[in-house]
Order: sequence, then structure tokens, then C-alpha cells
Amino acid sequence: MRCCSVLALSLGLTLLGGCARPAERFADRASALGFDASRVEGEGFAHVVFRPAGPRPNGGRVLHIYLDGDGTPWEHGRPAADPTPRDPLMLRLMSIDRAHGLYLGRPCYHGLATAPRCTPALWTDARYSEVVVVSLAAAARRLLSLTGHAEIVWLGYSGGGVLAMLLAERLPETAGVVTVAANLDVDGWAEMHGHARLARSLSSARRPPLPPRIYQRHYAGGQDQIVPPGIVADGGIPPASLRVIADYNHVCCWVELWPRVLYDVEQGTGSRR
Repeated sequence: MRCCSVLALSLGLTLLGGCARPAERFADRASALGFDASRVEGEGFAHVVFRPAGPRPNGGRVLHIYLDGDGTPWEHGRPAADPTPRDPLMLRLMSIDRAHGLYLGRPCYHGLATAPRCTPALWTDARYSEVVVVSLAAAARRLLSLTGHAEIVWLGYSGGGVLAMLLAERLPETAGVVTVAANLDVDGWAEMHGHARLARSLSSARRPPLPPRIYQRHYAGGQDQIVPPGIVADGGIPPASLRVIADYNHVCCWVELWPRVLYDVEQGTGSRR
């Protein structure tokens, strides 16, 4: 199989990596949904950003930042060459959102796995580490400066929900956090699956609770065998913020629920201002 060393995207984005095929497929899906690609600098890392190509109505003060799952950290027992998610679920969810929003990629994802400072640890046992959170926070601050928004609502799926919680405590601009099927109790999740603990990663279960002013909703699928509701509940969240959808699993059927999720976000964050 021929690997791609350089992949050019719109807005001059260059994706580096050994074999960038997963990143290329993801970017193609983003383009098909009407999203442009760009890049923003974090703290020592670059981050790929996808956002709507045209202006959005209902701009307001709040920026929705979408954080994806862990993608494919491992392949055939080894760290993956490109951990970019294979399923564009978060892109589909963002395409439903009428508010101003963008998809913020992690360090070393989306074809950047061979960029300087990128090592497999950053998508394996250090996937939620201090260095990852610090760089995402820096990237988010730069994006706020560029867009002119005053507040952030974090929307994180699976491992992206872990990062959403960790970022919410660091950015005072945070107005809300929404997680979907998120392994918030990172240690409990690893133990449940018989994996070694992610020793270099942070976990919201070991962090102080978020301030009450921050709107929180945490969704879990009652049929989810990857992240059961108990793993979400034990992640340091207010009990009243948990919503278990009995018939859903880790992937199905969050697209159907998303309009209601977004309505509740608008109502919940608006009432806190």
C-alpha cells in the first residue's frame, strides 16, 4: 500500500504523516458536509480545525467546540500510525448545530502523527495527559480570539468527553459541558476492560467538581458495552446531570437525539447568564 507523506487540504492545510489515509478520508467527509479545514497552533503542537464554510445564524456570545473520541490508538497490538477517528460521528452532530461551532482536533491527529514532538504515547496511555490538555486549551484560546466569542460550550464524545471536562476547569470562558458516552472514570474504564491504566493521563474522577455556574449534561447509552453508564456516573459529575438513554449504545443513535441536546444547551446556558 502506498502511503501519503503530504496531504493538502483547503485553506492551505498540510497534513503530515506516514500513511495519512484515515486523515484523508476524514477530511473528505468533512468537506462533503460543508466544512473547511484549517490549522491552529496550541502549546507546542498544531491542531486541525474543521468549521462550516459559510456564515452561521444565531452567532451570539457562545462558541460550540466539538471534541472527538480517541479514534484508533492501537492497531494489531501496536500504536496506530494515524489515530484519526474512522467514524465521522462528531462531524454529523456538528452539521446539525445551527450555533457557531467548530471541531478541534487533538495533537498528532488528522495526519499530524509525525509532526515534531508527536509520539505514540500521545494517543495511547498519555491521550488525556497534561501536555495534551494544555495544548488544546491554548488552541481554544486562540480560536476565541479569532472568532470574537466570549464563551465556550464543550461537546465531547467518548474520550473527547474526558478532555471536555478537563478543559472546562481551565478556561473561565466555559459556559457548559456536554459529554456523550464518555469514559469519565478513566481508571475504572481501563479496569473494566482489563487494560493497563492510562498512567500518564488525567481523569475528571480525580479532579475537583466543576463550578455550579457551568451547565453540565452527560449522556450515556443504556446498551453501551464500551462505556456503560456507571463509568460516566463515577466521573466526578453531579448526579442530576446524567441522562441515560435506555436503547442507545456507544454509537447509536446520538444523531437522532442531537437536536434535543442542543435545545437543552441553549436553554441551560442562557439561564445562567
